[in-house]
Amino acid sequence: MDIRQLGPADDLETEIDLSRRAFGPVSDAERDERLAETRAAVDAGRYFAAFDGPQQVAVAMFHDIRQWWHGRAVRMAGIGGVKVAPEQRGRGTGRALMTEVLRVIADRGYPLSVLYPATAPLYRSLGWEMAGGFYRAVIPARSLASLLPADGPARPQPGPPGLRRAGPEDAAEVSAILSAVHESARHCGAETYDPDTVRRWWLTDPNLFCYLAADGFLAYGWSREHREMSVQMAVAGSAQTTRALWSIVGSHAPLATQVRAVVSPDDPLAWLTREPDLGLASKWSWMLRVIDAPAAIAGRGFPAAADVAVALQIDDPQLPSNAGLWALEVGGGKGTFTHKSPPISPAGPVRVGARGFAALYGGIPMATLRLAGLAGGGSAADDEALDAAFAARAFMLAAF
Repeated sequence: MDIRQLGPADDLETEIDLSRRAFGPVSDAERDERLAETRAAVDAGRYFAAFDGPQQVAVAMFHDIRQWWHGRAVRMAGIGGVKVAPEQRGRGTGRALMTEVLRVIADRGYPLSVLYPATAPLYRSLGWEMAGGFYRAVIPARSLASLLPADGPARPQPGPPGLRRAGPEDAAEVSAILSAVHESARHCGAETYDPDTVRRWWLTDPNLFCYLAADGFLAYGWSREHREMSVQMAVAGSAQTTRALWSIVGSHAPLATQVRAVVSPDDPLAWLTREPDLGLASKWSWMLRVIDAPAAIAGRGFPAAADVAVALQIDDPQLPSNAGLWALEVGGGKGTFTHKSPPISPAGPVRVGARGFAALYGGIPMATLRLAGLAGGGSAADDEALDAAFAARAFMLAAF
């Protein structure tokens, strides 16, 4: 099996053939979109394929993303487009390809990696684990037609400054505004993309209506379902902008019956409707992999009140540089992860593998990790300290 990075001279149409064989029919519009994504990944050196002789039998790519963790951004390789030809499944082709992709993203200095699994066992065997979700909600359109007024001193002035339509030329501004909102809100897991990706994914589709404010961004359109709106992103940094963006969507209430929206697990929209009409329609879990443990800890933010010193023993056969006894120290909103002699409780260090460490990083409580067999050792005080440091309800606002 030959696995290599593809270049512009390679046949990229094979991507479409593998898509049809792996996931079903591909329309002409979907073909054009997928080829555009493939070309962008090839041009950036982020597209890989496995060959059985001259035949391309599996592919994978990754996106260059910034993922926000409690006010600070960490470089993250977002793996997507993983496809294996049906005749190659069960023969180790997917594992060989993903092992090579894991090596490449480690060599390129990414502290983290995320993927949305079609099947989890392969990725778990290489150290990825469930850590957050991509949430979609459904709400009657009528509920957005008249939002609750703000309460008491929180009453905002009507209308955010600078609300306007957004186009392809606004891609860099959209990326900067989303980063500022995620930073100030101390979101965990939320991601931002480079301007070229923002332009391709949201700002060039004529059926997607985009609006931009000084502290917010809205992308929505009519769904393929009759009389249904689809909100792909509604992110705001103030009460005024939150109301303004959702009021634009609500203006369609006379014609639309319901709205499906990508939301955060604690989305403010749930507190803006007069009735508790916001219902979670789906959650697509994503998997996290810590690629460079010291960089992942140093790069992320932590709660300002967290004051933590815990010994962690990590087992990571795929990435041995992550393995060993570590001292985790958190204070003042920042953390360090070093091999210096840490204070160890009488019960010994907390022991985790690559999967357990990824889930911990994503905010999964220690009690859950212990019950799942993903953590051992340590003490109750260690668990309480780790829960305080990594507390999060991690979410992402786009799937790839």
